[in-house]
Order: sequence, then C-alpha cells, then structure tokens
Amino acid sequence: MSRFLADENFNNQIVRGVFRQSPDLSIVRVQDVSLSGADDPAVLAWAAQEGRIVLTHDVATMITFAYERIQAGLSMPGLFEVSRRVPVGLAIEEIILIAECSLEGEWEGQVRFLPLR
Repeated sequence: MSRFLADENFNNQIVRGVFRQSPDLSIVRVQDVSLSGADDPAVLAWAAQEGRIVLTHDVATMITFAYERIQAGLSMPGLFEVSRRVPVGLAIEEIILIAECSLEGEWEGQVRFLPLR
C-alpha cells in the first residue's frame, strides 16, 4: 500500500477523512515529522528517504522542486497536487484509491494532479 506525506498547508479535513475511511493507510503530515517550516526541497528529500508520496496544494513551487529532483536523478516517490477546488470527499476517495490500488513504486518520478483524469 502506498504511503503519503501531507504538505504543511494540506487540507486537514482531507487527512482526517482518509484516516476515518481507511485507518490502516499510512499518511503523516509535515508537522508530525518535525518538518514544519521546512522548505520544499527538504520536504521532498525527507519523503524520498522515507518512500512517501507527497500530497500538496502548492502548485506554485513544490512541483518545480519535484521536477528538479527528477532531472537531477534523485529519488522522488511521487507527488500529487490536489486542487483546492476538488471537493473534500472526492479528494479522500481518490487518495484511498491510489493507496489501495497502486503497485509499489508506481508513482516514482511522477507529478500528477487530482482529480485523476
């Protein structure tokens, strides 16, 4: 099952909803792992070290740094940019779907956007 790291400003309603519907899913917040205030490259490096896919709303900078990691040949287990316009329920469903139906390493080096299309 995929494991996730929710970026610092990621909607906590989504995180709580994922926990309620799928309590065995492994999702931690940046705040939970002492990365509050860390810059995006540090967050991505920690996620890579821990094999966690990053969930973010930060389309402005996080995606750029993710692509820089990929181009540099560094590990990047995956990044999902979740639009703030996506209804909370749909975001929860899609994160659980990704976690339960993905193969290990399937999202390595990929930047994707939710909702999936």
